[in-house]
Order: sequence, then C-alpha cells, then structure tokens
Amino acid sequence: MNPSNPLESIFYIKVPENFVSSDDAFKIDTSVELPVQNKINEAPGDFNPSEITTEQILAGILTVLAYDKNNKNLDYYRSILLKVKPNIKKELCEAAILKTKNEDYDLAEEIFLALLGLDPEDNAIILNMALFLDQRADSYRNNGLLEDADAYDNDARCYYEQALNAEPAIPDAFFNAGFFYLKQHKYIEARDSFETYIALTCDVADEELGDDGLYKKERAQEIVNKIKASNMDDESFRAAYDYISRGEEEKGLEEIRSFLQNNPKVWNAWFMLGWALRRLERFSDAKVAFLESLKNGGEENADTYNELSLCYVQEKNFDEAKKCLMKALSIEPESTKVISNLGYLSLAMGNKEEARKYFTAVLEFEPNDRIAAAELLKLESEM
Repeated sequence: MNPSNPLESIFYIKVPENFVSSDDAFKIDTSVELPVQNKINEAPGDFNPSEITTEQILAGILTVLAYDKNNKNLDYYRSILLKVKPNIKKELCEAAILKTKNEDYDLAEEIFLALLGLDPEDNAIILNMALFLDQRADSYRNNGLLEDADAYDNDARCYYEQALNAEPAIPDAFFNAGFFYLKQHKYIEARDSFETYIALTCDVADEELGDDGLYKKERAQEIVNKIKASNMDDESFRAAYDYISRGEEEKGLEEIRSFLQNNPKVWNAWFMLGWALRRLERFSDAKVAFLESLKNGGEENADTYNELSLCYVQEKNFDEAKKCLMKALSIEPESTKVISNLGYLSLAMGNKEEARKYFTAVLEFEPNDRIAAAELLKLESEM
C-alpha cells in the first residue's frame, strides 16, 4: 500500500479496556482512539488487535503529527511518544538530516513534518526545516523544475522568518538566512542577516566559537564588504531582480541599466541584464551582457556560462556553447541543469548516443527527474 495521502495508511482503533501493548511499554487511555500504521499489504479489515505492536502505534502517531495538524488528540499522542522514547526529537532530527544529505527528500520531509508536529515551538527544528526546504528547492531548480523550486523557496522563507524572530536569537539562523537571501538576489536582506550574525557573535571568545564559528564570522564579514563595495544593496539592483522574476523584464532592464551607469564593474548586474534580455529572446544582446559579466568577476559562476551557452545555441555556434557548458560543469560537477543542457546540445548536434549518456547521468544524480527520463525514453525508442 503506497497511498498518495499518507493518512490513508492510518486506521484508528478503540482499544479494549483490558488491552496491554505487546511490550508493555506504556499504558493506554482506552477512551482515546489510537492511530495505527498499517502494515504493508494489510487491509484494515485484516487487522487483529491482539497483534498490535508498539512500533505500529508510534509510527501511526508520527504520521498523524506530520499530516493531521487539527487532530484533537495531538497532545495525548505527543505524551505517548515522549514517554516511550524520551530522545525521540534527537533521533528524528539526526535521521532527517542524514536523509537530506543522502537526497532522500521525501522521507526527510516526512520526518521534519513529524518533528514540527511533535514540538511546533522548537526553534532548532524550525531552522532545520528551513535549511531542508532551501536545499530541496535547489534540487528542484537544478533539475529545471522551477515552479516546484519556487514553492519550496517560499516555504523556506517562512521558516527562516520564524527562526530569525526566535528569542533568544539564534546566530546560525541569521548566517544561513544570509545565504538564502543571496540566492534570491535580495542583497539588502542578505547584508542585514550577515551583519546581525556578526553582531551576535562579536563578544563571543574565539575559543568558544571554534574553527567553524571563526570561519563563519570571517565569511559573513567578507560577504557584507563585497555587497557594500559593489553597491548590491542598492534599491535599483533589488527592484531589477524583482521585476525580472515577476516577468516584467522591460521594467527590470530599466532598473538594472540605471544601476550599471554608476556601477559598471559589478558582474551580478551584467548577469541580471543578460538574464532579462535572454528571457526576452534578445540573444545577441544577452550574449554581450554575459560576456561582460565574465570580464568583471563572474567567471566562477556556473549560471553565467550556462546562460551564455543558450545564446550560442541560438546562433548555432554549438562549439562555443559546449565550451561554456563544460566550463559550467567544471564549477558545479553535479549540476543536473547543466548536464541536461549538454544532453539537449548533443541532440542539436545530431549526437544521440552522447545525449543518451548525459540524460542517463542526470538520472544517476536525480532518479526522479521526469524531463530527463522522458528524453531518455524517447531516445531509446528511436534506437
């Protein structure tokens, strides 16, 4: 049984008054129905109350905590979990982080949701949820699933905002939120987040910060200095990104050109100009902007090379397009977006076998990439 709605795998039982759990781990309030996680391939009608295990009840409770926020018995279910497994939060958090590192995102998300259901006020859980959603958004974006990426970014923003408002303040929330806002090209928020991190840690002894803390402090200051030196916290810069993201490219062009008049050496601004022009299918002008971005410090940004390759493809300059994509891949070797584009470029060049290898590589990194799977299926049907 693999229901689309996780709550479909749960059934509730009214426990007989003389019921005792198989391992006698805890006493049950027989007036409250218990959620029980269905065993694989077991229909509710096949259920035998005498065969209930503690694990089934605990699994059922976790599923309810994750997906049924309005259940009237949540407090009671929480009490059962915490009584039977006092270290459950620590165990679940470690499991969720491990699943995230292994890119088992579906299971990681379910565990984080259960953690939030178990303790909605735990700021450490809230911050970890923000980090998870942030990473999952990146995974979707790298696979070209932009709508899914934007949805997860929006959720991540909500959790970051909760973590940033925690009392007492959590320095790491500001440090990580700073990078989230950088990714969003929201440089004012990024600057403010990193500056707050620096302020929160300025009086902490180096020995207490440790090597990791000292690195974060130096990195935060470095980014703040770079934002200020390049005027990336300028309102025109921010407005340009917001306009382009909303599909108002012409307004974005007006803002970013205004910014570039006073800041001609900011590679991010040239990239943004190229991005808007490319979205307007003004590929020749976009190419010039991306080349300026590379000349002014954007040579370590894989997205610049990836975007430039799209312009060369429109010019049928496939050799230069491939050089750009290979450079992007050298910067981000596991970028499925870049690898997919190499597959499409191979198709444009008439090399189906090479395209097949690239799309296969995408699926090795991201087995659930629907676009790569579809292209690979199409290729295999033609061979």
